[in-house]
Amino acid sequence: MSFSVIIPARFASTRLPGKPLLDIGGKSMIQHVWERASMSGASRVIVATDDERVFSACQEFGAQVCMTSEAHQSGTDRLQEVASVMAMADDEIVVNVQGDEPLIPPAVIDQVAANLAAHPQARMATLAEPIETLAALQNPNVVKIARAVDGFALYFSRACVPWARDEFAAAPDNLPADIPFWRHIGIYAYRVSLLNDFVNWPMGQLEAAEKLEQLRAMENGVRIHVDAASAAIPGGVDTQAYLDAVREVVGNTQAGGGQ
Repeated sequence: MSFSVIIPARFASTRLPGKPLLDIGGKSMIQHVWERASMSGASRVIVATDDERVFSACQEFGAQVCMTSEAHQSGTDRLQEVASVMAMADDEIVVNVQGDEPLIPPAVIDQVAANLAAHPQARMATLAEPIETLAALQNPNVVKIARAVDGFALYFSRACVPWARDEFAAAPDNLPADIPFWRHIGIYAYRVSLLNDFVNWPMGQLEAAEKLEQLRAMENGVRIHVDAASAAIPGGVDTQAYLDAVREVVGNTQAGGGQ
């Protein structure tokens, strides 16, 4: 199986300006992400950016980097531009690794690519993990997934899915036991043909309501494979507090002789 990784890396960030170039243990965040992705089985790892500073920094540490338009509304649009520039074939598999995930396990990159390759009826694949607290279930920033028995997505939502009617009626402050609540993890594998179609589809009502891009694909009949992540995936670094925590983790790893 052959696949490519593309890492979208925008310089602009409301909460953490210049996020890709923020220092973590002597390396930029984007270098950490690129190094993690390079430890996967990907045949190539490409950083996609709209900023000359990020472009130059990536060249300095040896990454393949592609300059993309500033007008893109999403990372998916940016991926499609790279796939087009690189003349990738329709059946090639591309994994989208977010540029703010410096601790992403390489194993999950391989996992999501392998899952897509193993399911020819799917045009996208993604990962999930169990929701273990009521607070997470009720948090609209935690995206929930309903899955079919064959592992394909039925729906993604910011709302509580499924709604445990009887359990919540009896104990509204408890997380119901024995009901599969799944949190979506934002790593995707795509077939390039899907990327090419996606950028030409208008936003649908479901995507507009939930503000979830994957619903555009589902509204257009795309089947999305969902699997339980094989390793815990830390969330993206989007606050100063989380950046400080990641710096501590990396610092401890370096002090212990790790990467």
